[in-house]
Amino acid sequence: MKRSGLADLPLHPGRGPAWLYGRMAKMARVITEAIIEDYGKDEFVRKISDPFWFQALGAVLGMDWHSSGITTSVMGALKQAINPVADQLGLYVCGGRGSHSRRTPFELLEYSNRKGLDGKSLVRCSRLSAKIDNTAIQDGFQIYLHSFIVSDSGKWSVVQQGMNGPAGMARRYHWHSGGLKSFVEEPHTSIIGENMGKILNLTHRKAGTARSGILRLTHESPHKMIDEIRLMVLPRHHDISYRDVDLKRLGTVLSIAYDRKFREFEDLLLLDGLGPKTLRSLTLVSEIIHGTPSRFEDPARFSFAHGGKDGKPFPVQTSVYDETYSYLRRAVDRARLGLYDRQRALKGLVPLLYKLEDNFVPNREHFQKYIDKEIRESRGYGGMTSAVKTGSAVTQLSLFSQ
Repeated sequence: MKRSGLADLPLHPGRGPAWLYGRMAKMARVITEAIIEDYGKDEFVRKISDPFWFQALGAVLGMDWHSSGITTSVMGALKQAINPVADQLGLYVCGGRGSHSRRTPFELLEYSNRKGLDGKSLVRCSRLSAKIDNTAIQDGFQIYLHSFIVSDSGKWSVVQQGMNGPAGMARRYHWHSGGLKSFVEEPHTSIIGENMGKILNLTHRKAGTARSGILRLTHESPHKMIDEIRLMVLPRHHDISYRDVDLKRLGTVLSIAYDRKFREFEDLLLLDGLGPKTLRSLTLVSEIIHGTPSRFEDPARFSFAHGGKDGKPFPVQTSVYDETYSYLRRAVDRARLGLYDRQRALKGLVPLLYKLEDNFVPNREHFQKYIDKEIRESRGYGGMTSAVKTGSAVTQLSLFSQ
């Protein structure tokens, strides 16, 4: 097992709006099913331990591309989506925010008993990961969310988040059961956050003497972790600028969606009358399902799939969201019947992107013009945002047309 990543995110108040949350759960489930269909449940467990992939998934689901709320909302949506069909998918999500996190041991033991897993060992892993991020790493962030994702094969990941109120920041920690040789020496693969000065880190390789006197968590001999920690630090600004995305990758996605000269793409996708905005969305969703880790280094790019609930880069285009979900739902259902045409079409988008990117020349001036165009057109595509009143924690829902 290893800690696979860390992310620092600006704290945002409020809750996800109901009109978006229901859509997030449906989309999260069908994306999870598509990943399992092609790569297996343990690959989904690995993916969710990558902080960059997790952030990109949240953006595709319509959350603010960089806020702390992405963690709570994505894990809540996944728990709502996965647990009712846990036996079918071979996955289960335990814990959550606040009081839900304290139920993690009971949920793990109940699931382990049903699946013949070593529940006591899983509970120990859950507690140790929380203890290390909350106590052994004294970085000013107090853990308030702990989610444990486990497969029926015993593979697992942890996603947990801490808050630093005075700094106005949250820090998300990722763990994965693969590759860790020690809980107490450099267990993380990455931590996402902003450098805020020196911290007490009892998991540092030079802290062995201090650990032996303070932490007696395991009887294992500490070993140096081989993999590098994936660290993600996101800015405080809400707007998405050209500096936040890979313009070459985004530009290629937009060209596929809007430039009709790509006749090969029509043959590939079996268009079925899909409009350019849905093609844009499906292309970015296909990366979430089939893309390699290097494709998620600019997670803000994935907010162009459907927009963001804060209106950045544009309001969530609900009709595009729903059409994308319907395509994916039909693709997964047809694959279960042995009809893989839609699955192959979706999977074929990623190599097509790679091919087209080789010769694509991005134009920075077109970036803001495209965003302005999407904002203007969002009204016709069910554009919606959630706005928080100044001085109030109450989240308001608003149609973009209002």
